[in-house]
Amino acid sequence: MIEVNAHGEVTVITLNRPDKLNALTSDMRVRLAAAVREHGHSGRGIVVTGAGRAFCAGEDLYEAAGTSLTAEVETFHDLTRAVLETTVPVVAAVNGLAVGGAAEWILSFDARLGTPAAGYFFPENGIGLSISNASSVLLPRLTGGRALRLVLDTARLDAAQALTAGLLDEVVPGDALLESAVALAERWTEPGLATAVHLRLLRPSLEEVERAFARESAAAHEVEETGLAKAGMQRFATRARR
Repeated sequence: MIEVNAHGEVTVITLNRPDKLNALTSDMRVRLAAAVREHGHSGRGIVVTGAGRAFCAGEDLYEAAGTSLTAEVETFHDLTRAVLETTVPVVAAVNGLAVGGAAEWILSFDARLGTPAAGYFFPENGIGLSISNASSVLLPRLTGGRALRLVLDTARLDAAQALTAGLLDEVVPGDALLESAVALAERWTEPGLATAVHLRLLRPSLEEVERAFARESAAAHEVEETGLAKAGMQRFATRARR
């Protein structure tokens, strides 16, 4: 369900669970963070993409039912931590819709390229969940004052809207997506460049991100303890069965 391959001088990680829109189980999140860490200091850039028509549907809510929301959030936080610990550029090749925790995760990437089919969906507020992945810091960093409304409105953005909002850096034809993302990562990792230094200077600091994780974990505990999360996921499951 997680594939890792070399494309030229770049490591490509593919979320490969297309029948479930690449929804991330807990095990997939652990394996994904491990893959990023394994290749994150190789000198080779990393590209992450999805198989099929979606980039990633976020957390597998069916698997998550009955589990600790706080524990689930922690595995998402570690995905973001893994990216920000790398010394190579990490590029998202957004081939379709990115939802929830997956949309939040790629906020930590160094670039986000998408196709016309790409999009973002932030459903958490509408189903009683709280945001995670340090998106309380990373979303305003990219979108400025739009961040609060994107979350409260449970916004769904198509590729053009995501580009305008700052959530995509470029929209390219579908058949050119992976090639374009790989070329960008290769360009940023050419010999003699000070890319690792500038990633360290221009990415958000890990200290700031860890503080965001702590606040978001507390928020996840709150919506879990008050029953908001359970009620919201039950509504989601009911709608999905119709």
